[in-house]
Amino acid sequence: MPAVARIDPKDVFTPEEWATLSARSSWRGLALVASAWGLIFAAGAMFVLWPNPLTYVLAVMLIGARQLGLAILMHDAAHGGLHPNTAVNNWVGEWLCAAPVGGRLESYRAYHLKHHRFTEQPEDPDLALSAPFPITRGSLWRKIVRDLTGQTFLKQRTAQLFGGRKDGEVVNASTTHFLIVNALLLAGLTAAGYWWAYFALWLVPMATWLPLVTRLRNIAEHACVNTRDDPFTHARTTLANIFERLFIAPFWVHYHAEHHVFMHVPCYCLPRLHALLMDKGYWSRMQIAHGYFSVLREATSKPAVATA
Repeated sequence: MPAVARIDPKDVFTPEEWATLSARSSWRGLALVASAWGLIFAAGAMFVLWPNPLTYVLAVMLIGARQLGLAILMHDAAHGGLHPNTAVNNWVGEWLCAAPVGGRLESYRAYHLKHHRFTEQPEDPDLALSAPFPITRGSLWRKIVRDLTGQTFLKQRTAQLFGGRKDGEVVNASTTHFLIVNALLLAGLTAAGYWWAYFALWLVPMATWLPLVTRLRNIAEHACVNTRDDPFTHARTTLANIFERLFIAPFWVHYHAEHHVFMHVPCYCLPRLHALLMDKGYWSRMQIAHGYFSVLREATSKPAVATA
Protein backbone atom coordinates (compact mmCIF):
# COMPACT_ATOMS: atom_id res chain seq x y z
CA MET A 1 0.00 0.00 0.00
CA PRO A 2 1.37 3.50 -0.82
CA ALA A 3 2.47 5.84 1.93
CA VAL A 4 0.02 8.46 3.17
CA ALA A 5 -0.15 11.81 1.38
CA ARG A 6 1.98 14.71 2.55
CA ILE A 7 1.38 18.46 2.79
CA ASP A 8 4.08 20.75 1.46
CA PRO A 9 4.77 23.46 4.09
CA LYS A 10 5.16 26.00 1.27
CA ASP A 11 1.48 25.50 0.47
CA VAL A 12 0.48 26.53 4.00
CA PHE A 13 3.07 28.93 5.42
CA THR A 14 5.14 31.83 4.21
CA PRO A 15 8.91 31.19 4.04
CA GLU A 16 9.38 33.35 7.14
CA GLU A 17 6.72 31.47 9.09
CA TRP A 18 8.12 28.08 8.15
CA ALA A 19 11.69 29.11 8.98
CA THR A 20 10.56 30.04 12.48
CA LEU A 21 8.49 26.87 12.97
CA SER A 22 11.11 24.43 11.73
CA ALA A 23 14.17 25.96 13.41
CA ARG A 24 15.96 23.76 15.96
CA SER A 25 17.11 25.56 19.08
CA SER A 26 20.47 24.68 20.64
CA TRP A 27 19.08 25.16 24.14
CA ARG A 28 15.27 24.81 24.27
CA GLY A 29 15.20 21.02 23.86
CA LEU A 30 17.89 20.60 26.50
CA ALA A 31 15.97 22.93 28.80
CA LEU A 32 12.88 20.74 28.41
CA VAL A 33 14.87 17.64 29.37
CA ALA A 34 16.25 19.48 32.40
CA SER A 35 12.76 20.66 33.35
CA ALA A 36 11.40 17.10 33.21
CA TRP A 37 14.11 15.82 35.53
CA GLY A 38 13.79 18.92 37.71
CA LEU A 39 10.08 18.33 38.26
CA ILE A 40 10.70 14.63 38.94
CA PHE A 41 13.15 15.43 41.71
CA ALA A 42 11.06 18.34 43.01
CA ALA A 43 7.98 16.12 43.28
CA GLY A 44 10.03 13.50 45.11
CA ALA A 45 11.44 16.14 47.46
CA MET A 46 7.91 17.38 48.18
CA PHE A 47 6.97 13.98 49.56
CA VAL A 48 10.24 13.62 51.48
CA LEU A 49 9.69 16.98 53.15
CA TRP A 50 5.93 16.60 53.74
CA PRO A 51 5.21 12.86 53.87
CA ASN A 52 1.49 12.13 53.80
CA PRO A 53 -0.92 10.25 51.49
CA LEU A 54 -1.89 13.38 49.55
CA THR A 55 1.66 14.46 48.72
CA TYR A 56 2.54 10.87 47.81
CA VAL A 57 -0.31 10.51 45.32
CA LEU A 58 0.51 13.94 43.91
CA ALA A 59 4.19 12.99 43.58
CA VAL A 60 3.34 9.72 41.82
CA MET A 61 1.13 11.55 39.32
CA LEU A 62 3.66 14.30 38.65
CA ILE A 63 6.58 11.90 38.30
CA GLY A 64 4.65 9.47 36.12
CA ALA A 65 3.57 12.32 33.84
CA ARG A 66 7.16 13.51 33.52
CA GLN A 67 8.31 9.97 32.80
CA LEU A 68 5.89 10.19 29.89
CA GLY A 69 7.47 13.59 29.21
CA LEU A 70 10.86 11.88 28.83
CA ALA A 71 9.31 9.48 26.32
CA ILE A 72 7.82 12.45 24.45
CA LEU A 73 11.24 14.12 24.30
CA MET A 74 12.69 10.82 23.04
CA HIS A 75 10.02 11.08 20.34
CA ASP A 76 11.24 14.58 19.49
CA ALA A 77 14.81 13.27 19.31
CA ALA A 78 13.63 10.53 16.93
CA HIS A 79 12.57 13.34 14.60
CA GLY A 80 15.84 15.19 15.16
CA GLY A 81 14.04 17.98 17.01
CA LEU A 82 15.79 17.92 20.38
CA HIS A 83 19.04 19.59 19.27
CA PRO A 84 20.47 20.79 15.93
CA ASN A 85 23.66 18.77 16.52
CA THR A 86 22.87 15.16 15.60
CA ALA A 87 25.32 13.67 18.10
CA VAL A 88 23.91 15.75 20.97
CA ASN A 89 20.33 15.06 19.84
CA ASN A 90 20.92 11.31 19.79
CA TRP A 91 22.94 11.08 23.03
CA VAL A 92 20.48 13.13 25.08
CA GLY A 93 17.53 11.39 23.46
CA GLU A 94 18.99 7.96 24.26
CA TRP A 95 20.51 8.32 27.72
CA LEU A 96 18.48 11.07 29.38
CA CYS A 97 15.09 10.41 27.77
CA ALA A 98 14.71 6.90 26.35
CA ALA A 99 16.83 4.67 28.58
CA PRO A 100 15.43 5.82 31.95
CA VAL A 101 11.91 4.69 30.98
CA GLY A 102 12.89 1.60 29.00
CA GLY A 103 13.06 2.97 25.47
CA ARG A 104 15.70 2.75 22.75
CA LEU A 105 16.02 5.74 20.43
CA GLU A 106 17.19 4.05 17.23
CA SER A 107 14.68 1.20 17.29
CA TYR A 108 11.91 3.63 18.23
CA ARG A 109 12.88 5.95 15.37
CA ALA A 110 12.54 3.21 12.77
CA TYR A 111 9.25 2.05 14.27
CA HIS A 112 7.82 5.54 14.61
CA LEU A 113 8.73 6.79 11.15
CA LYS A 114 6.93 3.76 9.74
CA HIS A 115 3.89 4.84 11.75
CA HIS A 116 4.08 8.26 10.09
CA ARG A 117 4.51 6.76 6.65
CA PHE A 118 1.52 4.40 6.94
CA THR A 119 -0.71 6.12 9.49
CA GLU A 120 -3.86 4.06 10.16
CA GLN A 121 -3.09 1.74 7.24
CA PRO A 122 -2.50 -2.01 7.62
CA GLU A 123 1.28 -1.44 7.66
CA ASP A 124 1.04 1.04 10.56
CA PRO A 125 2.82 -0.56 13.56
CA ASP A 126 0.58 1.46 15.91
CA LEU A 127 -2.67 0.38 14.28
CA ALA A 128 -3.45 -2.08 17.10
CA LEU A 129 -3.58 0.86 19.53
CA SER A 130 -6.46 2.55 17.71
CA ALA A 131 -8.21 -0.22 15.76
CA PRO A 132 -10.33 -1.57 18.69
CA PHE A 133 -12.06 1.78 19.29
CA PRO A 134 -14.74 2.66 20.08
CA ILE A 135 -15.00 0.34 23.07
CA THR A 136 -17.40 0.10 25.99
CA ARG A 137 -16.93 2.04 29.21
CA GLY A 138 -16.50 -1.24 31.05
CA SER A 139 -13.64 -2.22 28.77
CA LEU A 140 -11.90 1.09 29.40
CA TRP A 141 -12.30 0.77 33.16
CA ARG A 142 -10.77 -2.70 33.07
CA LYS A 143 -7.79 -1.28 31.19
CA ILE A 144 -7.45 1.55 33.72
CA VAL A 145 -7.47 -0.94 36.60
CA ARG A 146 -4.75 -3.00 34.90
CA ASP A 147 -2.68 0.14 34.45
CA LEU A 148 -3.04 1.49 37.98
CA THR A 149 -2.45 -1.90 39.63
CA GLY A 150 0.82 -2.47 37.77
CA GLN A 151 -0.41 -5.33 35.60
CA THR A 152 0.34 -3.49 32.35
CA PHE A 153 3.82 -2.57 33.60
CA LEU A 154 4.63 -6.14 34.61
CA LYS A 155 3.48 -7.50 31.26
CA GLN A 156 5.57 -4.97 29.34
CA ARG A 157 8.69 -5.30 31.48
CA THR A 158 8.53 -9.11 31.48
CA ALA A 159 8.49 -9.05 27.69
CA GLN A 160 11.34 -6.54 27.70
CA LEU A 161 13.53 -8.46 30.14
CA PHE A 162 12.91 -12.00 28.96
CA GLY A 163 11.70 -11.59 25.39
CA GLY A 164 15.15 -10.58 24.16
CA ARG A 165 17.37 -13.19 25.82
CA LYS A 166 19.63 -15.62 24.05
CA ASP A 167 21.59 -18.28 25.91
CA GLY A 168 20.96 -16.46 29.15
CA GLU A 169 22.33 -13.13 27.90
CA VAL A 170 20.35 -9.94 27.53
CA VAL A 171 20.63 -8.96 23.89
CA ASN A 172 18.05 -6.18 23.81
CA ALA A 173 19.94 -2.87 23.95
CA SER A 174 16.92 -1.06 25.42
CA THR A 175 16.96 -3.49 28.34
CA THR A 176 20.68 -3.00 28.91
CA HIS A 177 20.45 0.79 28.81
CA PHE A 178 17.37 0.75 31.04
CA LEU A 179 19.20 -1.34 33.63
CA ILE A 180 22.31 0.86 33.50
CA VAL A 181 20.45 4.13 34.01
CA ASN A 182 18.17 2.72 36.68
CA ALA A 183 21.13 1.21 38.54
CA LEU A 184 22.74 4.65 38.54
CA LEU A 185 19.53 6.20 39.87
CA LEU A 186 19.33 3.63 42.66
CA ALA A 187 23.01 4.09 43.51
CA GLY A 188 22.69 7.87 43.62
CA LEU A 189 19.62 7.80 45.85
CA THR A 190 21.24 5.21 48.10
CA ALA A 191 24.35 7.39 48.45
CA ALA A 192 22.09 10.29 49.41
CA GLY A 193 20.41 8.15 52.07
CA TYR A 194 17.09 7.68 50.23
CA TRP A 195 17.35 4.21 48.69
CA TRP A 196 13.63 3.67 49.25
CA ALA A 197 12.78 6.65 47.02
CA TYR A 198 13.89 4.72 43.94
CA PHE A 199 11.13 2.17 44.54
CA ALA A 200 8.45 4.47 46.00
CA LEU A 201 9.05 7.54 43.86
CA TRP A 202 10.43 6.16 40.61
CA LEU A 203 9.26 2.58 40.06
CA VAL A 204 5.76 3.05 41.47
CA PRO A 205 4.98 5.99 39.14
CA MET A 206 6.48 4.00 36.25
CA ALA A 207 4.34 0.99 37.12
CA THR A 208 1.05 2.88 37.63
CA TRP A 209 0.56 6.42 36.40
CA LEU A 210 2.89 6.16 33.39
CA PRO A 211 0.98 3.25 31.77
CA LEU A 212 -2.32 5.04 32.36
CA VAL A 213 -1.32 8.39 30.85
CA THR A 214 0.44 6.60 27.98
CA ARG A 215 -2.84 4.84 27.24
CA LEU A 216 -4.81 8.10 27.44
CA ARG A 217 -2.32 9.73 25.10
CA ASN A 218 -2.64 6.89 22.58
CA ILE A 219 -6.43 7.02 22.70
CA ALA A 220 -6.51 10.78 22.21
CA GLU A 221 -4.10 10.72 19.30
CA HIS A 222 -5.66 8.17 16.96
CA ALA A 223 -8.75 6.44 18.36
CA CYS A 224 -11.87 7.08 16.26
CA VAL A 225 -10.13 9.56 13.95
CA ASN A 226 -11.77 8.14 10.79
CA THR A 227 -8.63 8.73 8.76
CA ARG A 228 -9.18 9.80 5.17
CA ASP A 229 -6.92 10.97 2.34
CA ASP A 230 -6.52 14.41 3.89
CA PRO A 231 -3.37 14.38 6.11
CA PHE A 232 -5.07 16.82 8.49
CA THR A 233 -7.41 13.97 9.51
CA HIS A 234 -4.69 11.44 10.38
CA ALA A 235 -4.61 12.34 14.09
CA ARG A 236 -6.53 14.29 16.71
CA THR A 237 -5.55 17.46 18.53
CA THR A 238 -6.84 17.70 22.09
CA LEU A 239 -7.15 21.16 23.60
CA ALA A 240 -5.76 20.36 27.04
CA ASN A 241 -6.21 22.59 30.06
CA ILE A 242 -3.41 23.37 32.51
CA PHE A 243 -4.16 20.37 34.75
CA GLU A 244 -4.26 17.97 31.80
CA ARG A 245 -0.93 19.33 30.58
CA LEU A 246 0.54 18.89 34.05
CA PHE A 247 -0.74 15.37 34.79
CA ILE A 248 -1.48 13.79 31.39
CA ALA A 249 -0.03 15.59 28.36
CA PRO A 250 3.32 17.34 28.90
CA PHE A 251 5.43 19.10 26.29
CA TRP A 252 2.58 19.97 23.91
CA VAL A 253 1.98 16.35 22.93
CA HIS A 254 -1.73 17.15 22.67
CA TYR A 255 -1.10 18.98 19.38
CA HIS A 256 -0.90 15.68 17.59
CA ALA A 257 -2.76 16.50 14.38
CA GLU A 258 -0.28 19.33 13.78
CA HIS A 259 2.62 16.99 14.47
CA HIS A 260 1.41 14.40 11.99
CA VAL A 261 1.14 16.92 9.18
CA PHE A 262 4.46 18.65 9.94
CA MET A 263 6.35 15.95 11.84
CA HIS A 264 9.75 17.66 11.93
CA VAL A 265 8.54 20.75 13.79
CA PRO A 266 10.06 20.67 17.31
CA CYS A 267 7.56 20.18 20.11
CA TYR A 268 8.19 23.65 21.56
CA CYS A 269 7.01 25.18 18.24
CA LEU A 270 3.73 23.28 18.17
CA PRO A 271 1.67 25.97 19.99
CA ARG A 272 2.74 28.54 17.39
CA LEU A 273 2.05 26.05 14.60
CA HIS A 274 -1.42 25.39 16.00
CA ALA A 275 -2.19 29.11 16.27
CA LEU A 276 -1.13 29.76 12.69
CA LEU A 277 -3.23 26.87 11.37
CA MET A 278 -6.25 28.16 13.27
CA ASP A 279 -5.73 31.67 11.88
CA LYS A 280 -5.51 30.25 8.35
CA GLY A 281 -8.79 28.34 8.74
CA TYR A 282 -7.39 24.81 8.84
CA TRP A 283 -9.48 24.05 11.92
CA SER A 284 -12.28 23.07 9.52
CA ARG A 285 -10.14 20.19 8.18
CA MET A 286 -8.91 18.92 11.55
CA GLN A 287 -10.37 16.76 14.29
CA ILE A 288 -10.09 18.81 17.47
CA ALA A 289 -11.36 17.68 20.88
CA HIS A 290 -11.98 19.94 23.85
CA GLY A 291 -10.23 18.03 26.61
CA TYR A 292 -9.39 14.41 27.36
CA PHE A 293 -12.78 13.62 28.90
CA SER A 294 -14.37 14.57 25.59
CA VAL A 295 -12.09 12.13 23.79
CA LEU A 296 -12.86 9.34 26.26
CA ARG A 297 -16.60 9.84 25.79
CA GLU A 298 -16.17 9.33 22.06
CA ALA A 299 -13.76 6.41 22.49
CA THR A 300 -16.20 4.61 24.83
CA SER A 301 -19.33 5.15 22.73
CA LYS A 302 -19.77 1.46 21.95
CA PRO A 303 -22.85 0.21 23.82
CA ALA A 304 -22.44 -2.64 26.26
CA VAL A 305 -23.92 -5.95 25.19
CA ALA A 306 -26.89 -6.90 27.33
CA THR A 307 -26.74 -10.34 28.89
CA ALA A 308 -29.77 -12.50 29.56
